[in-house]
Amino acid sequence: MPLWKALPDGVREVDIIIAGGGTAGCTLAGRLAAADPDLSILLIEGGRDNYDVPSVVHLGLMTQNLAPQTLTANFHKANASKELAGREVIVPTGGCLGGGSSVNLGLYTRGQRVDYDSWETQGWSTKELLPYLKKIETYHGPGDAKDHGFDGPIHVSDGGFRQKKMMDDLIEASGATGWPEVRDLQNLEESSGVQRWLRTVTLDGRRSTAAHGYIHPLLRDGNHPNLHVLTETHVVRVLFDENKRAVGVEVTPNPNFVPALPGGTPSKTTLRARKLVVLSAGALGSAPILERSGVGNPDILKRAGVPLVEALPGMGFAYQDHPFTLNVYKTNFAWEETMDRFYTGQKTVEEALADKDEMLKWNGVDFGSKLRPSEADVERMGPEFKAFWDKEFKDELNRPLMFSGTLAGFIYSDPTVHQPGQYHSFANFLLYPRSRGHVHITGPEVSDQLDFDTGFLRDTVDIPPLVWAYKNTREIMRRSSFYRGEFEPTHPVFPAGSRAALRTLDDKLYKSSRSEVENIEYTAEDDAAIEEFLRRTVGTTWHSLGTCMMAPRDEMGVVDKDLNVYGVTGLKIVDLSIPPRNIGGNTNNTAFMIGEKGAGIIAGELGLELSISGRLI
Repeated sequence: MPLWKALPDGVREVDIIIAGGGTAGCTLAGRLAAADPDLSILLIEGGRDNYDVPSVVHLGLMTQNLAPQTLTANFHKANASKELAGREVIVPTGGCLGGGSSVNLGLYTRGQRVDYDSWETQGWSTKELLPYLKKIETYHGPGDAKDHGFDGPIHVSDGGFRQKKMMDDLIEASGATGWPEVRDLQNLEESSGVQRWLRTVTLDGRRSTAAHGYIHPLLRDGNHPNLHVLTETHVVRVLFDENKRAVGVEVTPNPNFVPALPGGTPSKTTLRARKLVVLSAGALGSAPILERSGVGNPDILKRAGVPLVEALPGMGFAYQDHPFTLNVYKTNFAWEETMDRFYTGQKTVEEALADKDEMLKWNGVDFGSKLRPSEADVERMGPEFKAFWDKEFKDELNRPLMFSGTLAGFIYSDPTVHQPGQYHSFANFLLYPRSRGHVHITGPEVSDQLDFDTGFLRDTVDIPPLVWAYKNTREIMRRSSFYRGEFEPTHPVFPAGSRAALRTLDDKLYKSSRSEVENIEYTAEDDAAIEEFLRRTVGTTWHSLGTCMMAPRDEMGVVDKDLNVYGVTGLKIVDLSIPPRNIGGNTNNTAFMIGEKGAGIIAGELGLELSISGRLI
């Protein structure tokens, strides 16, 4: 099994180096290695191997990947932001083989037809990308066969466990507020409704990651000695020859796993690529690698002390995410009915593993939605938002505004506010924010702090839809049979005497009939309280993208339609840094698709044939 933490001398030169072992990188490496056993490929990952790591394999343990001591995720601290009440938002990214697919919530969410068409790039329309979207998956859910794939490396299912009573209740509560249940929100067409959500998990409840789907089978079948994987190693920079051709990379051990040399000086090694170097380090990784390599905005490189190789002003520009807010509600659930059994230590991990607890198959998310406001809602959001809506959404019925979904348990960014009890969390994230940020280097080394700005809420047009989403999801929760009030530390502080005041209910006070629940009336002062809460709490969905845009060079683009970096040769980017516009859903499925599409492009250039089947081997 050619997986190393330190490469032997015989593997210092290969045909293709892929810098980054996340979702797209694993997908790309697996496809190319399977296509030609004579094509030597080196996949470099900064984190550890993910094979059979409990917090990776079991969705029920997913929050362990967010713990401060985790070895499966990276944490990027953004600059303090006045728009966010002076906070320095922390943005996690995958920090092990498989990247985000190993540590995220496991939600299966495709983008929309309008999303990929809006990239306006030859070869990247939704019609042209659908075969790659289907190639990813072995689909076990509802919908039409023409929309999905059934022999790919990534399984999509409910994992064999749902809290059906809870899910049915939320579907009914949503219907009472006007949101219909949709059979398949992932067919690229549906854009306003709720669904019984699926996840990237096998039928027996094991998380389906890019590494387990595309890499580990090849490492273990004895037939692919051409695939080499190097873990726990950072890529410092790409190396160019005198003709600006990428000829290799410089790497250094990850100090989280490998102690530095005496004096703290990191050791560096040069690895050579005969045919191609591919960056696949994600929206917060690929742009910094290129800037350390001398490719980027000349002014930024000069300040960082990096010699210029090629001027690309768009490098690190236009960072995007999905601004995220979450509210927690009190419930009358028993302790064994929610993920709180794991989150609050009511059952230890060791006990759950020994008992083969069914909840290990579960991420707590059985309910999700893609939603569009009514015209009356749009009017209430104000003239600035309405102008934005009329331009971007009104005639694009395929484009939802918000994703809203629940998680059965207490999951909140500030665990210090937790109190004993059983909870239900409702998350909202804005699918197409107008705000933009950036990520740039401040020095020539991996250890130098990044200049990272999320841009969250910088454009005020992003605030009204988040206010609307809070009100909307609160109404859904108030109509669920298990609602027993709001958990105060996770909600706005409304003015004294407000009709929107938070409540605590017991079973005697609760009205069981959904029709008896009337909508809350909010005043302008209430809206201001919600906005203030948003500025104190809005965070990330882990959906970083757009820092190396696929766009014309004179429009701040970094790569062309074939993913070549402008101005140099032998270098491509295949990851979530390339989308020029955001997508209407969780981004991991799009990362898989970019990996598949990138493999198709590279295989074509190398004269290889990739099977139209999703099967890897």
